[in-house]
Amino acid sequence: MTETRIEIEAVGSLTDIAPEDWDACACPEVEGGGRAFDPFTTYRFLHALEASGSVGAGTGWQPQYLVARADGQVIGVAPLYAKSHSQGEYIFDHNWAHAYERAGGRYYPKLQITVPFTPATGRKLMARPGFEVMARNALVEGAVRIAAQNHLSSLHVTFCTEDEAEAGEAMGLLHRKTQQFHWENNTYSDFDAFLAQLSSRKRKNIRKERSTAQAFGGDIVSLSGDAILPEHWDAFWAFYQDTGARKWGTPYLTRKFFDIAHETLLDDILLVLALRDGRPVAGALNFIGRETLYGRYWGTVEDHPCLHFELCYYQAIDYAIAHGMTRVEAGAQGEHKLARGYLPVVTHSLHWVADEGFRNAIEQYLRAEREAVGQDIEILTSYGPFRKTGSED
Repeated sequence: MTETRIEIEAVGSLTDIAPEDWDACACPEVEGGGRAFDPFTTYRFLHALEASGSVGAGTGWQPQYLVARADGQVIGVAPLYAKSHSQGEYIFDHNWAHAYERAGGRYYPKLQITVPFTPATGRKLMARPGFEVMARNALVEGAVRIAAQNHLSSLHVTFCTEDEAEAGEAMGLLHRKTQQFHWENNTYSDFDAFLAQLSSRKRKNIRKERSTAQAFGGDIVSLSGDAILPEHWDAFWAFYQDTGARKWGTPYLTRKFFDIAHETLLDDILLVLALRDGRPVAGALNFIGRETLYGRYWGTVEDHPCLHFELCYYQAIDYAIAHGMTRVEAGAQGEHKLARGYLPVVTHSLHWVADEGFRNAIEQYLRAEREAVGQDIEILTSYGPFRKTGSED
């Protein structure tokens, strides 16, 4: 039996890959109709990042997309980037970089398999159906080989699936566990059915927050598809710049990204706006997956109590329930989400480190970190807003 020969190539632009080949690996489920499970790894989303200049020269995110071929057919792809910093990743390795450089090493550039600026769990080692194991292994081996041949410090695969993390660990990569807060839909019929599962105090607090927010002096609207107009992006750009300047110093996405999104991503987007006298004063941008609603960005030009909670968390829950979605992922960090029904869950990443001594130190750190994350999740879950079993509250 002839062994299948797999070729791995890194290309500097998504335009070097046929969209249908990329999406056959990234979102094969759309062939039967419906949405992609993960809107962020689709060709259209990644191309919007590149075409808008949000990644590429001068950004510290240099595309090196991986393509695996067998007998000339694309069987696997991965969004790989050469990084000259650790910004926009949300799996923090700044301390690793500082330690390595203090010891005389050069941490940057490094390689990163992820979706830039997007802390959303999903497949990152993507395969055409029927080639899952073969393509995944080839992509990992190819990325490691590129890192080693170019004398780079490390390779990171962030916000991958648990299955990918376990497979990568079996191949010798380090497995890191971190946490986020997600809302899970327990087949609720409406928002009140969700509230009924909370303790009375938390239930009253959420109702009070919603009432306070909705009394801000205007209307709250949820828009998707053709209901989103170009002028909505003008308003949201102001929101995004304000939040970006306060959080990151410089916003990651360019203004052109939103123009391209208007042309190619409208059906993937849920835009929640607060309008006063018909003018947007705050907004939250979400992306729509087949089963998950992903909260991404929020901003405002006016200060109104509880409006952030309403637009980012409660409106997202409303939408997920109405559309039969299983969860809401509201982005990275934020223990304040716990009181609003978003519980801690494990997120996964993989890491290859060239220097053996440095790798051993990181491995020890990750072992302790995994234990701490597990304890944190257990404790935080116990403080969650849901009624305890057997409670009449």
